[in-house]
Amino acid sequence: GCQKERLLKRAQAEAEGKTVEAKKPIVVKYGLDHVTYLIEQSKAQLVVIAHDVDPIELVVWLPALCRKMEIPYCIVKGKARLGSIVHKKTASVLCLTTVKNEDKLEFSKILEAIKSNFNDKFDEVRKKWGGGIMGSKSQAKTKAREKLLAKEAAQRMT
Repeated sequence: GCQKERLLKRAQAEAEGKTVEAKKPIVVKYGLDHVTYLIEQSKAQLVVIAHDVDPIELVVWLPALCRKMEIPYCIVKGKARLGSIVHKKTASVLCLTTVKNEDKLEFSKILEAIKSNFNDKFDEVRKKWGGGIMGSKSQAKTKAREKLLAKEAAQRMT
Protein backbone atom coordinates (compact mmCIF):
# COMPACT_ATOMS: atom_id res chain seq x y z
CA GLY A 1 0.00 0.00 0.00
CA CYS A 2 0.84 3.63 0.40
CA GLN A 3 2.78 3.11 3.61
CA LYS A 4 5.10 0.49 2.09
CA GLU A 5 6.00 2.78 -0.82
CA ARG A 6 6.68 5.63 1.58
CA LEU A 7 8.95 3.46 3.72
CA LEU A 8 10.80 2.12 0.65
CA LYS A 9 11.45 5.65 -0.63
CA ARG A 10 12.67 6.65 2.80
CA ALA A 11 14.97 3.61 3.05
CA GLN A 12 16.43 4.32 -0.42
CA ALA A 13 17.05 7.95 0.43
CA GLU A 14 18.73 6.98 3.69
CA ALA A 15 20.89 4.42 1.86
CA GLU A 16 22.01 7.17 -0.52
CA GLY A 17 22.88 9.29 2.49
CA LYS A 18 20.22 11.96 1.98
CA THR A 19 18.23 13.44 4.81
CA VAL A 20 14.55 12.69 4.59
CA GLU A 21 12.00 15.28 5.59
CA ALA A 22 8.96 13.33 6.68
CA LYS A 23 5.60 15.00 6.38
CA LYS A 24 3.43 14.36 9.40
CA PRO A 25 0.50 12.27 8.15
CA ILE A 26 -2.99 13.63 8.73
CA VAL A 27 -4.78 11.14 10.93
CA VAL A 28 -8.01 10.96 12.87
CA LYS A 29 -7.30 10.96 16.59
CA TYR A 30 -9.37 8.71 18.82
CA GLY A 31 -9.59 7.54 22.41
CA LEU A 32 -11.28 9.48 25.18
CA ASP A 33 -8.13 10.45 27.09
CA HIS A 34 -6.22 11.48 23.98
CA VAL A 35 -9.11 13.50 22.56
CA THR A 36 -9.67 15.20 25.93
CA TYR A 37 -5.99 16.16 26.00
CA LEU A 38 -6.21 17.58 22.48
CA ILE A 39 -9.31 19.60 23.40
CA GLU A 40 -7.60 20.98 26.50
CA GLN A 41 -4.57 21.97 24.42
CA SER A 42 -7.09 23.41 21.91
CA LYS A 43 -5.45 21.44 19.11
CA ALA A 44 -8.70 19.72 18.16
CA GLN A 45 -10.59 21.34 15.28
CA LEU A 46 -13.65 19.11 15.36
CA VAL A 47 -14.82 16.59 17.95
CA VAL A 48 -17.20 13.78 17.02
CA ILE A 49 -19.01 12.00 19.87
CA ALA A 50 -21.01 8.76 19.55
CA HIS A 51 -24.56 8.76 20.90
CA ASP A 52 -24.57 5.22 22.30
CA VAL A 53 -21.62 5.29 24.69
CA ASP A 54 -22.20 3.07 27.70
CA PRO A 55 -21.92 4.23 30.49
CA ILE A 56 -22.96 7.62 29.10
CA GLU A 57 -21.14 9.40 31.97
CA LEU A 58 -17.89 8.81 30.07
CA VAL A 59 -18.76 11.47 27.50
CA VAL A 60 -21.54 13.53 29.11
CA TRP A 61 -19.14 16.34 30.03
CA LEU A 62 -17.43 16.56 26.63
CA PRO A 63 -19.87 19.03 24.99
CA ALA A 64 -19.43 21.42 27.92
CA LEU A 65 -15.64 21.21 27.63
CA CYS A 66 -15.84 21.74 23.86
CA ARG A 67 -18.02 24.83 24.38
CA LYS A 68 -15.64 26.20 26.99
CA MET A 69 -12.68 25.75 24.64
CA GLU A 70 -14.80 26.96 21.67
CA ILE A 71 -14.22 23.78 19.69
CA PRO A 72 -17.00 22.57 17.37
CA TYR A 73 -18.44 19.20 18.36
CA CYS A 74 -21.15 16.97 17.01
CA ILE A 75 -22.98 13.90 18.21
CA VAL A 76 -23.49 11.12 15.67
CA LYS A 77 -25.32 7.82 15.71
CA GLY A 78 -23.30 4.72 16.47
CA LYS A 79 -19.90 4.21 18.04
CA ALA A 80 -19.45 1.31 15.61
CA ARG A 81 -19.53 3.80 12.71
CA LEU A 82 -16.85 5.87 14.43
CA GLY A 83 -14.86 2.69 15.06
CA SER A 84 -14.86 1.79 11.37
CA ILE A 85 -13.16 5.12 10.61
CA VAL A 86 -10.19 4.27 12.84
CA HIS A 87 -10.15 0.52 12.02
CA LYS A 88 -11.45 -0.60 15.42
CA LYS A 89 -14.67 -2.23 16.54
CA THR A 90 -15.93 0.89 18.28
CA ALA A 91 -14.75 4.38 19.15
CA SER A 92 -16.71 6.65 21.46
CA VAL A 93 -14.90 9.87 20.48
CA LEU A 94 -12.92 11.02 17.43
CA CYS A 95 -11.28 14.32 16.64
CA LEU A 96 -9.61 16.03 13.72
CA THR A 97 -6.55 18.18 14.39
CA THR A 98 -5.43 18.98 10.85
CA VAL A 99 -7.10 19.13 7.45
CA LYS A 100 -5.56 19.06 3.97
CA ASN A 101 -5.37 22.49 2.38
CA GLU A 102 -7.58 21.51 -0.55
CA ASP A 103 -10.33 20.47 1.92
CA LYS A 104 -10.16 23.62 4.07
CA LEU A 105 -13.09 25.36 2.37
CA GLU A 106 -15.43 22.38 2.59
CA PHE A 107 -14.31 21.72 6.17
CA SER A 108 -15.13 25.29 7.20
CA LYS A 109 -18.62 24.92 5.71
CA ILE A 110 -19.13 21.70 7.67
CA LEU A 111 -17.88 23.41 10.85
CA GLU A 112 -20.34 26.26 10.30
CA ALA A 113 -23.25 23.82 10.08
CA ILE A 114 -22.05 21.83 13.08
CA LYS A 115 -21.58 24.97 15.19
CA SER A 116 -25.10 26.18 14.46
CA ASN A 117 -26.62 22.75 15.12
CA PHE A 118 -24.69 21.75 18.25
CA ASN A 119 -22.52 24.41 19.91
CA ASP A 120 -25.04 27.24 19.60
CA LYS A 121 -28.07 25.12 20.51
CA PHE A 122 -26.48 23.90 23.75
CA ASP A 123 -28.19 26.50 25.97
CA GLU A 124 -31.54 25.95 24.26
CA VAL A 125 -31.37 22.21 24.85
CA ARG A 126 -30.11 22.63 28.39
CA LYS A 127 -32.94 24.97 29.39
CA LYS A 128 -35.70 22.84 27.89
CA TRP A 129 -37.23 20.45 30.35
CA GLY A 130 -39.62 17.60 29.70
CA GLY A 131 -42.86 17.92 27.78
CA GLY A 132 -44.55 19.83 30.61
CA ILE A 133 -46.99 17.02 31.32
CA MET A 134 -48.12 17.20 34.92
CA GLY A 135 -49.00 14.24 37.10
CA SER A 136 -52.64 13.29 37.70
CA LYS A 137 -52.81 15.11 41.08
CA SER A 138 -51.45 18.35 39.65
CA GLN A 139 -53.80 18.07 36.67
CA ALA A 140 -56.76 17.64 39.03
CA LYS A 141 -55.66 20.68 41.09
CA THR A 142 -55.31 22.92 38.03
CA LYS A 143 -58.69 21.77 36.67
CA ALA A 144 -60.32 22.57 40.03
CA ARG A 145 -58.61 25.98 40.09
CA GLU A 146 -59.77 26.75 36.53
CA LYS A 147 -63.35 25.74 37.42
CA LEU A 148 -63.28 28.01 40.47
CA LEU A 149 -61.93 30.93 38.42
CA ALA A 150 -64.59 30.37 35.74
CA LYS A 151 -67.31 30.29 38.44
CA GLU A 152 -66.05 33.55 39.98
CA ALA A 153 -65.89 35.20 36.56
CA ALA A 154 -69.47 34.09 35.83
CA GLN A 155 -70.65 35.56 39.18
CA ARG A 156 -68.90 38.87 38.41
CA MET A 157 -70.72 39.07 35.08
CA THR A 158 -74.19 38.85 36.69
